[in-house]
Amino acid sequence: MDVELIEIRDFLASHHPFDLLPDEVLGQLPRRLSVRYFRRGTPCPPDDVDQSYLYIVRRGAIDLRDEHGELVGKLAEGDLFPWRCRPQDHSEPLFSCSAAEDTLAYLISCADLDHLREQHRAFSDHFEYRVAERLRNALHRIQEGSATGVGGMTVRVSDLLSHPLVAATPDTSIRDAARIMTEQRASSLILMEGERLAGMITDRDLRSRCIAAGLSYRTPVREIMTENLHTTEADSLGFQVLIAMTRLNVHHLPVLDDGQVVGVVSTSDLVRFQSANAVYLVGDIYKAQDLATLVQISTKVPELQVNLVTGGASADQVGQAVSAVTDAFTTRLLELAEAELGPPPVPYTWLAGGSQARREQSSHSDQDNALLIADQAGLEDDEYFAALAERVNAGLAACGYDHCPGDVMARNPKWRQPLHIWRRYFTDWIERPEPRALMLANVFFDLRPVQDPGGLFGELHQHVLEHSRANRIFIAYLAANALKHRPPLGFFRNFVLIRGGEHDHTLDLKYRGTVPVVDLARVHALSAGIPEINTIERLQAGGEVQALSHDGAANLIDALELIGTLRMRHQARQIRAGQKADNYLSPDELSSPERGHLKDAFSLINTMQEALGQRHQAARFA
Repeated sequence: MDVELIEIRDFLASHHPFDLLPDEVLGQLPRRLSVRYFRRGTPCPPDDVDQSYLYIVRRGAIDLRDEHGELVGKLAEGDLFPWRCRPQDHSEPLFSCSAAEDTLAYLISCADLDHLREQHRAFSDHFEYRVAERLRNALHRIQEGSATGVGGMTVRVSDLLSHPLVAATPDTSIRDAARIMTEQRASSLILMEGERLAGMITDRDLRSRCIAAGLSYRTPVREIMTENLHTTEADSLGFQVLIAMTRLNVHHLPVLDDGQVVGVVSTSDLVRFQSANAVYLVGDIYKAQDLATLVQISTKVPELQVNLVTGGASADQVGQAVSAVTDAFTTRLLELAEAELGPPPVPYTWLAGGSQARREQSSHSDQDNALLIADQAGLEDDEYFAALAERVNAGLAACGYDHCPGDVMARNPKWRQPLHIWRRYFTDWIERPEPRALMLANVFFDLRPVQDPGGLFGELHQHVLEHSRANRIFIAYLAANALKHRPPLGFFRNFVLIRGGEHDHTLDLKYRGTVPVVDLARVHALSAGIPEINTIERLQAGGEVQALSHDGAANLIDALELIGTLRMRHQARQIRAGQKADNYLSPDELSSPERGHLKDAFSLINTMQEALGQRHQAARFA
């Protein structure tokens, strides 16, 4: 084989899905290819050419635009025109394609492609889906491959119910309610007034609200029942129930199907699934009477992450659970501090920032937080809040949440301020977007109240959304700043690895993988006045209000979940091995298809970054 054909064979062998073909097939394939050159700005394939070929980009780049002319994709070295060799699917979006730069492509006839697909199933599977669909299917396979058995990640609540509905009326006596629960071997009793859900009692209510309180057993259960109940839907995922129970610190949730109560899901139902331990962690946290107990409980958080990954959880699911546990630690430390210092002199709000605010934490996250204090506070009140912040920040550090390297914590007087100062901070950051302000945007434009009894956060959040949306220059600067974190994909679609040092030959899946998507979502959310903080929720809302295309939002979510899930799986392996979890993944840990899917994810992010830059003319503000 001459040198040119060897070079083509080696090129194909280094790109998915051709890396799935046997060596002997790859050796024969270059002789069946033809070559085509496209000048920058010309359509590709050209209108005057037979389009019954698969086009493989060898060098250059091709833009994909939707019917509105918006950039929705970009093909680079190694990418394919996969739809040219299959019947037109009218449900698919229509794209126009043009060379973004001078481009060289290899062409393989559809007949030859069909023959390869007939002979090689793994190779064929690649052409069944568009890139976004491949990412979605890859994520599903990764989660299935991680799961060691049936877990609460994908099971429906309706399948978790272990008892038929056990119900009575609110006028039922406590004695009769206890008898019904005993006979039915139920730990809870639903109370109905006709078709309306009036309340619920549990074993715990019978102990704490009846026996301990010395109530007569003839008392109607309406005197001890819980009203205004949180509920869940029968088709909700088991994991969604887990998150709800964890956040609310409850052990029972009524289940509705088409508005009708059909049963109660409890932690005893969830205990069959490994993912349920987050509920028990939170329960233990709220029972803790001192910091030493909280520190002991905190040692179980890495195990929680491992169990969730082992159960097939996605990155979003792990982040939701771990963040809920962090919220519980924070809340309990605040309660212990107030018990020691006395009640606060004025209302305050404890704000979480960064990944905790977005509910995207892993078990080794640093802490980012702040204090928002009511405006009526006097100078003398800061002594109280300084002591409160010091106790909580130190307590979180003792529980494994390291101090923020930039000291973005409530113990720092700069981030412990009354409402009017916080309003001024945000106004200055938005109206004067200097580098320092843009750096702080990554933390302070992702804020969520962990404890806010006075409702102070709502006014501040509304102020931020109104002012950021109205200031297009700020959004342009923010967009330019978001483009500084680029996925680690080189000119020839190869991974750009860290060279030298402790993390030699690895990919940083956080700052070069998930952070670019987080940044994109933040810009789209602030530009459209979207109140959501979680990245996936921001993207979903952005797609609904056309802050970005619906397909673009869905693609970014798929890319984020795939990269994040690979990151969480990598960390779980490290935790199991007794190592400190980090974000640095060697491509050698991935299978060949996984490497291909990761490149797809990085390419999608690159494309959406370019679209954002064009929309907001970000190059002018870089």
